[in-house]
Amino acid sequence: MVSANGLNDLEFVSLADVAKDDIITLMNTPAVGRHLPLLTTEFSKEDCRAFLAAKQALWDIHGYGPWAFVIGGRFAGWGGLQPEQWDADFALVLHPDFWGWGRRILDRVLARAFGEMGLPEITILLPPGRENAKAVLRLGFKETAPREVGGKTFRRFRLMRP
Repeated sequence: MVSANGLNDLEFVSLADVAKDDIITLMNTPAVGRHLPLLTTEFSKEDCRAFLAAKQALWDIHGYGPWAFVIGGRFAGWGGLQPEQWDADFALVLHPDFWGWGRRILDRVLARAFGEMGLPEITILLPPGRENAKAVLRLGFKETAPREVGGKTFRRFRLMRP
């Protein structure tokens, strides 16, 4: 595990700047896959190409989308804000070696969302199998109506700009 000794080790970069093999490895890591109910088969090179094109389209159409996270020079995962119907939704997919960095990443995303982007609120969708929402609630998110995505019902939480 990489130590979480400060934000200086954390970089937000374009997903296009990450080796496709690193993204494929992350998405096929069993501990990660357990938290991705929409990923039901092995994540292939073709899936990766389509994934990268879809994430770039979010940036092109909406002016924001997910980043790749690099910690200590290593690809740690991806996430950030992405449009989800009418919401700016926070997504976070980290390799288990970087679990524990989520709060630091969220803090940086919130600073951008509520600062330079001027968003009034953001949401988080928790997958169906993730029952424990204590951490999200401790951060000030409030549970709202669930949202269906890809035939799965996700718990939805909303955080208003302070």
